[in-house]
Amino acid sequence: MQRAASRAILSQMTRGNGDERPIAAPSRRAGSAALLAITILAYLPVLQAGFIWDDDAYVTENVTLRSLEGLRSIWLEPAALPQYYPVVHTSFWVEYALWELAPAGYHLVNVLLHALASILAWRVLARLAIPGAWLAAAIFALHPVHVESVAWITERKNVLSACFYLAAALAYFRYEPPRRKAAEAARPIAWYAAALFLYLAALLSKSVTASLPAALLLLLWWKRERFEWRSVLPLLPFFAVGAALGLHTAWLEQAHVGAQGAEWSLSVVERFLVSSRALCFYLGKLAWPWNLSFIYPRWRIDDAEAVQYLFPLLAFALLGLAWLGRRRFGWGPLVALLYFAGSLFPALGFINVYPHRFSYVADHFQYLASLGPIAAVAAGGVLLAQRLPRRVSLAGAGLLLALLGASVWQQSLVYRDPETLWRDTLIHNPDSYLAHSHLGNILLRRGESRQALDHYREALRVKPDDPASLNNMAWFLATTRDETLRDGPEALALAERAARGVSYGNPVLLDTLAASQAEVGRFEQALETARQALQLALDLGDRELAREIRARTRSYRARRPHRADPQTGP
Repeated sequence: MQRAASRAILSQMTRGNGDERPIAAPSRRAGSAALLAITILAYLPVLQAGFIWDDDAYVTENVTLRSLEGLRSIWLEPAALPQYYPVVHTSFWVEYALWELAPAGYHLVNVLLHALASILAWRVLARLAIPGAWLAAAIFALHPVHVESVAWITERKNVLSACFYLAAALAYFRYEPPRRKAAEAARPIAWYAAALFLYLAALLSKSVTASLPAALLLLLWWKRERFEWRSVLPLLPFFAVGAALGLHTAWLEQAHVGAQGAEWSLSVVERFLVSSRALCFYLGKLAWPWNLSFIYPRWRIDDAEAVQYLFPLLAFALLGLAWLGRRRFGWGPLVALLYFAGSLFPALGFINVYPHRFSYVADHFQYLASLGPIAAVAAGGVLLAQRLPRRVSLAGAGLLLALLGASVWQQSLVYRDPETLWRDTLIHNPDSYLAHSHLGNILLRRGESRQALDHYREALRVKPDDPASLNNMAWFLATTRDETLRDGPEALALAERAARGVSYGNPVLLDTLAASQAEVGRFEQALETARQALQLALDLGDRELAREIRARTRSYRARRPHRADPQTGP
């Protein structure tokens, strides 16, 4: 079905009846409708998916979505949510008012935004007169590495910011056309204002879009075949706003989200090794999207190992080849690589980002950046196809899109529910302590205590000092109703390690410590620890946790340890 649909859509891209005619660009209406259709078709499984990891913080347990006061907090309190992306959270606020916690609505919006981003990408590439602009946009719409950004509700950040980013680029090119000299460019100020407004909306959706002004300069230089200083001046406000919000996000990532400590303590050389390997990794996944994983294995970085320097050599070799081939193939490949690296820069390891705790790479990091290599390959393919009969060209393009669409469909199934996601992650990354820990929680809530315990132990084997894994294991051993599995002394040792690791400043970990102390009969200590946990929960505004701690405190006063129902989990 996917292949037949792709061939039918591609047939709109031809003019005339002779096989000797090349593929032509479709009309805007037909091209946009085709991109919308193939995107929805490929992502149909997503509409049956539920909420997964982090969707609780962004949607299901996000109290700011439920009132006008919450909307005020979204915009005026940067630390009210995990990240200060008020445009994203406002979109969730509107959706919560429309369909509350029905996941299909959130997923449908993500799919439609991805389709819109693909349409806007087509128009930007067409504006730049890049051959195969529609084909590049179709590949962007159907590339499997983008499933994570579309199927994961939390990554509304990617699809929404991309729409604003590409719309801002289109508006700016209306203000300063890429194929005119700056001195001759028509300068309707309304388009400039629109571009700046859309860029601000992109930044407030995801600050990785701060790369836009640099990308615009790169593209203007490429299309005009010279660098013009007068093109820099109008972009100075863009650079200023982007730098300010980018630095604000970097500060929040460390101070609020927690991207600091030993796991981010890399030398300059080590960060360079991470970034070059990441660049090669992302290009590899674009070229061959196989063994995609929600969380990839985290590389061991050692600047004393000579083999690790092969990645920077490979990265520089690719740039060198693009430079040396500019006379034969033009500047396009080099521009595509520079755009790719520049757009990826915030996620390459030079700036601390929290997900690097689990892996240095993630599919959603290259959502926008992938446009560069995809456009370059599509342009090259279309130029080569002009030497072939039209039917052969159409068949090749149709087969490619059908294969990509089928891969998207298959990869979308992974995001059906948390258990499916974590089990698939462990297939590709058996040492993912995060996957083991979360899968253990799911099994525990289902009453499969022994299997849950196995996954908790695996999580601690991989990362013995992880506070969340320590807490999960300790809670289980201290509160389970299964006497054959309950172990108070081990629970207390694990809970102490977890609480000590965060300087006794986390109410959840202190709650577990109190339960462990009660299990071994230290009820006075349990009452004092619970009192500290309660105060921290109240300070953080977590009323639900505070209510649960108060209930457990009554048990400790009665000198009874807490017993948890499996459904509640840790």
